Amino acid sequence: MAAAWMGSFMWGTASDAGGSADNLTGLVGVSARGIEQLGEWGVGLFTLAETVVPPIPSEVILPLAGYLARQGSLNLLLVFVTSTLGAYLGAVFLYWLGAKLGLERSIRGLSKLPLVDREDFEHAAGWFRRHGRSSIFFGRLLPGVRSLISLPAGAAAMPLGTFTIYTLAGSGLWNGLLLGFGYLLGTQYRLIEEYSRFLNYAVYAAVGVTVILLVARRIKRAKAPR
Repeated sequence: MAAAWMGSFMWGTASDAGGSADNLTGLVGVSARGIEQLGEWGVGLFTLAETVVPPIPSEVILPLAGYLARQGSLNLLLVFVTSTLGAYLGAVFLYWLGAKLGLERSIRGLSKLPLVDREDFEHAAGWFRRHGRSSIFFGRLLPGVRSLISLPAGAAAMPLGTFTIYTLAGSGLWNGLLLGFGYLLGTQYRLIEEYSRFLNYAVYAAVGVTVILLVARRIKRAKAPR
């Protein structure tokens, strides 16, 4: 009995969920169906990309993956492993970049990416200077810092073993919280289906406001005297 209950919790079952990504509409539904099609390793690729290119939000991807795991479409444990591995590989890439090019050259190159601003990197570098190695763990829990904290760690020649431990611990905690949140929401799938239209409005608004703020900040920086 206990083993069966644990299996149901870890893997999710279609019978207790009763819903699927097909029941979600708009951008939320499209995202859920995309994640469902890509599978567990696709979620890992998403988190890898989010670590390197911050505008791709794990706050959207992982709860949806947890929701799909509750429906039985994804393996919850495997999603946790792949998402944490993806976050780690992305962090190691930025760590290597910081170690290879140095902090200033890395920031100068990466700040040319669309919707990425130099201030984001400088904020992460300041966080690392103030908090040291603990910033690698706690930084994984903070939007903006989470994706970029690896650069100053690599530039400061932080030992890779220490970096790995703190990164896996922080990323695992963050991913576990988001996946667990989505998994628990999966028990309320009828409520989610009913209000998915309002969820879409919230997502559209959040994306729109984020893009506007990022573009406005870049225009302001371009106009500032050099």
